[in-house]
Amino acid sequence: MATIKDIAKSAGVSPATVSRVLNHDQSMSVSDKTRQKIFDIAEELEYKKTKRGSNRNSQNRRIAIVEWYTEEEELDDLYYYAIRIGVEKKAQELGYDVMRFFNNEELEQLVQVDGIVAIGKFSPQKIKELELHTEQLVFIDSNTLAYGHSCVTTDFENSVIAVLSHFLENGHRQIGLLVGQEQTSDKTTTLSDPRLVTFKNYLTEKQLYQEKYVKIGNFSSESGYSMMKELIKNLGEQLPTAFFMASDALAVGALQVLQEADIPVPDRVSLIAFNDTSIAKYVYPPLSTVTVFTEEMGRQGLQLLHEEFQHAELTIPRMVTLATTLTLRKSSL
Repeated sequence: MATIKDIAKSAGVSPATVSRVLNHDQSMSVSDKTRQKIFDIAEELEYKKTKRGSNRNSQNRRIAIVEWYTEEEELDDLYYYAIRIGVEKKAQELGYDVMRFFNNEELEQLVQVDGIVAIGKFSPQKIKELELHTEQLVFIDSNTLAYGHSCVTTDFENSVIAVLSHFLENGHRQIGLLVGQEQTSDKTTTLSDPRLVTFKNYLTEKQLYQEKYVKIGNFSSESGYSMMKELIKNLGEQLPTAFFMASDALAVGALQVLQEADIPVPDRVSLIAFNDTSIAKYVYPPLSTVTVFTEEMGRQGLQLLHEEFQHAELTIPRMVTLATTLTLRKSSL
């Protein structure tokens, strides 16, 4: 069995650093890259941490985390990375072995698992494929109650209403939206974004919705840049005074092109983003954003799976919906 010293030698760090990282010591000053390297090596070496008081029913159980993203895509989207880390931390606390599968990886080894936590958006066909491997399935970031599986979601509707209410209270009447359009992991189904639906319905009720202020692309900084550049070109002085960005990445790209065009933020255009990943704090001006408790989403997903293991009689699917909070920084008035 691998030891902490084995992991430290492979990672090129001290055993003390490995111990603190594996125990999720948040006071530890270590880069995310080094932290992830330690976890990856521990997994490769099949390191098993012995915990006092671990639930005996959890011992020797193996769960799989199935991502709808490739590993490269996850590196570009800290939202799903944080969810996965939440699952892994909770799994370690409960004594589960964890296998990880990204979207471009074969799933043959899923026959060896007791349960699956699936992160992201999956088509009905993909859900059926996962069901072939185990009956114990929990999904995070999509509503799968209709398919008979428990899930963890975010309260998108009230999040958007909080943003729009803030804008209206601060005198904004021309409000725009940049949002991405997603597809399921197998690219068979295009998904409707609930933030776009709520944005349109809420402002339509107040007779403030204008189609020309809305752009749909993908959830990347490049898309945010190109969509905002097009709006600046087409609208000129009629550019809205406030924008809701459906992800931090979109906001980063939009902020860049606004600065290139000498359009001051927030004096001329206020921005509020969504997710509150680490990048939101480190751009200038720092982004106001909807804080989504992504790591807690992961923890709650694993907790649902754990309860299914512990109580086989729990046959009614449940949905845990986590609230968000509006975090105001210097990108909005």
